[in-house]
Amino acid sequence: MPAVAYVRMSTDHQKYSTENQLVVIRNYAAARGLQILRVFEDSGRSGLRLDGREALQNLMAEVQSGQADFKAILVYDVSRWGRFQDADEGAYHEHVCSRAGIRVHYCGEQFENDGSIGSNLLKTVKRVMAGEYSRELSVKVFAGQCRLVELGYRQGGAAGYGLRRVLIDEHGNPKGELSRGEQKSLQTDRVILVPGPKEEQRVVQRMYEMFVNEGRAEREIAELLNAEGHRTDLDRPWTRATVHQVLTNEKYIGNNVFAKVSFKLKQRRVVNPREMWIRAEGAYTAIVDQVLFLRAREIVDARSRHFSDEELLDALRAILQRQGMLSGLIIDEEDDLPSSSAYRSRFGSLLRAYRLIGYEPDRDYSYIEVNRALRQAHPQVVAEIIAGVIRHGGSAVREPDTDLVRVNDEFTLSIVLARCTATVAGSLRWRIRLDTGLVPDITIAVRMDEVNEAPRDYYVLPSIDMNFGKLKLAEQNGLALDAYRFDTLDFFYALASRARIPEVA
Repeated sequence: MPAVAYVRMSTDHQKYSTENQLVVIRNYAAARGLQILRVFEDSGRSGLRLDGREALQNLMAEVQSGQADFKAILVYDVSRWGRFQDADEGAYHEHVCSRAGIRVHYCGEQFENDGSIGSNLLKTVKRVMAGEYSRELSVKVFAGQCRLVELGYRQGGAAGYGLRRVLIDEHGNPKGELSRGEQKSLQTDRVILVPGPKEEQRVVQRMYEMFVNEGRAEREIAELLNAEGHRTDLDRPWTRATVHQVLTNEKYIGNNVFAKVSFKLKQRRVVNPREMWIRAEGAYTAIVDQVLFLRAREIVDARSRHFSDEELLDALRAILQRQGMLSGLIIDEEDDLPSSSAYRSRFGSLLRAYRLIGYEPDRDYSYIEVNRALRQAHPQVVAEIIAGVIRHGGSAVREPDTDLVRVNDEFTLSIVLARCTATVAGSLRWRIRLDTGLVPDITIAVRMDEVNEAPRDYYVLPSIDMNFGKLKLAEQNGLALDAYRFDTLDFFYALASRARIPEVA
């Protein structure tokens, strides 16, 4: 019986090397008359999620294509299949294989995966244990990191401008400075921060003095540093954000701070409140006076405090009275207020915030909000189309350089969202701009509904028939264009997967 093998190794499981897994898998295959056609390998990949495990994703894509040339998948044990935090996720992926007539064999387990009640119970327990192992390991690793932070040792990350990383041995003796990208090689070695070159230290101290004593904003400080020819530790020009980062980081007063952000078990990134940070005060040599740092923090905290809706609107009224008009750029130039994106997040859009204070722009800017919403929706639409192709047995990959989608390694696809507009008479119109520069083989034009919130229908336009750059569509179009219109993309998915084309096409 033809079979494939899947092996995985993560950095916390060196004893489960892929070679050792394959020895067990090959012995299992030989004893049961299975022929291994090829091996899918994920080396150095966590089993917590399917993301990042390219080999398993490719394997599942073959299974779902309906054209797999194997009838069995050989895995060392349940944990190699995955340490999913939801045990049902591992069961789901196995069910997909089973539904395609492909059986998953766990070669190193003490039970036969034959669908019996006993094997199903053991698999469920094993899946839960695999997920629980990762949870326990995460707690232990985090506790160990916190302990090292409290002892004054640096836990990852670049040193930053004005500081340097130094490697020390288990007795605290310096072994040398670490360059960017270099890491310690011995488990007993540790990393600490030390002050960098005198010139960089003076620049950092000047930043604090200009911010606290001279009342200069971060943007003004950045412009001054750039004019003097100073560059960041990444050899880039200074920006408001990079200056702000220097002015708010406790490492410049010698504190070792950890756990500002949590991303435990690769589930969800959480920004922790300041009281939850793990810190060791005075772990390093300070290059900024503590009183100066605390004063800078007070200024930042006062500026970034939580504004109520009414306070934000009052501030908007004050800007309008002072400037005579409003725009996102004008709001962003106010150093004592949140950015225009904060207004969009709080009120849904800048236009709605304007209406709440009775301000009507001279021009109709609603198209800007619609275009912004369409830009945000475009990646999701692309992802849905890619998933649809894969779900129907094809392959689809987005090319990051061009944003085109390559289907089955045979043709390229451009996906365009066409906003809906209304004429004076109330008729609906759509303008489609075809990508003539990259020349995709096919363009899928998604016509949005009247309020530009959901797709209305789809036009599948081959480039061989489109010799112009723009296309104007009405509610009803000519017979030639209607031949390309579909209410769903099932026809396209069937075409991409070489399946039988639906009769509706």
